[in-house]
Amino acid sequence: MTDIPPYMRREGEFHPDPRILDGGIRRVNTPYGVQMWLVTGFDNVRRVPADAITFSSAITPDRLGIAGQRTPEELARATAGDLPALDPPEHTRLRRMLNPQLTMRQVRLLEPRIAQIVADHLDAVERSGPPADLIRSFAMPVPTQVICELLGVPFESRAAFQRWSGQYLDLSRPFPARVAIFEQSRDHMATLVARERTHPGPGLLGDLIREHGRELGEDELVGLAHLLLIAGHESTANMIGLGLLALLRHPDQLAAVHDHPEAAVEELLRWISVISSGIIRLATTPVELGGHKVEPGDLLLISLPAANRDPTLIDHPVTLDVRRGTTGHVAFGHGAHHCVGASLARAELRIAIPAVLHRFPHLRVAGQIHFRAANSVYGLTTLPVTW
Repeated sequence: MTDIPPYMRREGEFHPDPRILDGGIRRVNTPYGVQMWLVTGFDNVRRVPADAITFSSAITPDRLGIAGQRTPEELARATAGDLPALDPPEHTRLRRMLNPQLTMRQVRLLEPRIAQIVADHLDAVERSGPPADLIRSFAMPVPTQVICELLGVPFESRAAFQRWSGQYLDLSRPFPARVAIFEQSRDHMATLVARERTHPGPGLLGDLIREHGRELGEDELVGLAHLLLIAGHESTANMIGLGLLALLRHPDQLAAVHDHPEAAVEELLRWISVISSGIIRLATTPVELGGHKVEPGDLLLISLPAANRDPTLIDHPVTLDVRRGTTGHVAFGHGAHHCVGASLARAELRIAIPAVLHRFPHLRVAGQIHFRAANSVYGLTTLPVTW
């Protein structure tokens, strides 16, 4: 990919490309040469994922213009347990197994441990002294350790999974290379799952084996664990990094975070929207959307950042105001595919971001910041700071 498409591009670090903020839908070219309907506007973006019958998540690579990269058997194995790529009833069956493990009540029980992990990493940052790269030393390892402990995955595997996920989500890499990286990562998870099958531990993975081991195929279990591990650290880590940078860029907002931590998290989620590459759906029947006729077989690319900057959602959407605590945003998606780990991500952000600001009240940027450009999850590769 030599150029970042407008629907992925950020202006001034945080703002979506203004060309996608018209609230409508239109045809766009993708890096793979396949045309899709780009869906923007808050109402349109909510409508598509809310209707799994009309707009399917089960999309084969040939529809995306990348046919021939995997055999049908390899594809079936790769998508088993991958909730974002499944439609009901398969999606519903697997989601019901995970929901009890990630309720708000269950997450509340995890908060003391999350706070301890956050404090431990801040202690290490403080001991090392300034300057520090908050991505490497804090934003990435904190959610990685949280999700590893929650799943029951050895923390020693964190470096490999971080490397694999970063490479796989990098859309500038050729698709065959990304497939190979995905397979490496999934194969490693399969080894960990096989161990858990023999001796289920106290984590979520062990719970799934004890409670649903007979219902879950091996590939499904590997797919669920792999998805939770990758999604559980990538999006949260990048929200921590970007959230801190956004507050450092807006010192008036930073001062309000301590009094409004929950509201601040919701506003940062809306204002940043780290899932920038879009959610893809396949139309199964003729439908009118945004004044256009969408035909069966058409692909739709849903822009969450554009929806979250829609003035029909909130007044003055370009403004970051952590006091208002925007509700109803779609940073975690919408409908049946609303992020299963949303409560966990919120808890980590609510604990981690104020903790950094409290520990280092004079925190400031101290060097060149590098952004992830052509990536499925928008974020930073470095955030050099001093205090």
